[in-house]
Amino acid sequence: MGKTAAQRAAKHGPSAGSPRTGSPGATDAGPGTGPQGKSSPGLIVIAGVVTTLFLFWYLHLMVLGQLSQLADGLAMPDSLVFGYGQDHLAALRAAMDADALGRLSYVHKTAGTLFPLVFGMTWLLIIGLNTQRRTLRWVLFSAPILFVVADLWENIAIDNALGAAELTGGDAALAGALTVARWILLGLSLVASVVAVFTRRVGRPPELVAQDKG
Repeated sequence: MGKTAAQRAAKHGPSAGSPRTGSPGATDAGPGTGPQGKSSPGLIVIAGVVTTLFLFWYLHLMVLGQLSQLADGLAMPDSLVFGYGQDHLAALRAAMDADALGRLSYVHKTAGTLFPLVFGMTWLLIIGLNTQRRTLRWVLFSAPILFVVADLWENIAIDNALGAAELTGGDAALAGALTVARWILLGLSLVASVVAVFTRRVGRPPELVAQDKG
């Protein structure tokens, strides 16, 4: 009959009382219980950033550029950082036929919707992971949240202005203001993520910062 763990410990010392790795009494840590087994939020952030960059390139540099070719070279409203007026939208309405306007509306409902949503979720995660103080976190959160709202609202405002029976100055002003706000909030969101990472670095002990660099 085998000896118990307590008997082995009394005869051979404390180390004999603990079961060896691989023995029937030993319990191995399952996958996901150790630090290396846990899913890293950093991988999610990297995937989100890569997806955001791809959607930005696809939407602003590829699709909107192709649509401008269907409008006699006129720039699409979404790409005008400093906004536009009623004259520009009127020129677009005159240059684009129903098919071209339908394509622009479709882009707004697909890539134009995915980009702000993916960007917003990714940047909220970046800020949340790097900001310890709750007040500062919510201040920084406001930029990407407002960007998502402004971007989605801008899509609707542009489609309404270009597809309305009569283009009014109010519709053009709303669409132009949302476009400018969208680009400003996009820039502020980038700044917010930099502030979040910087404040985390400043607040950490030097030895932990050195480990991150290593």
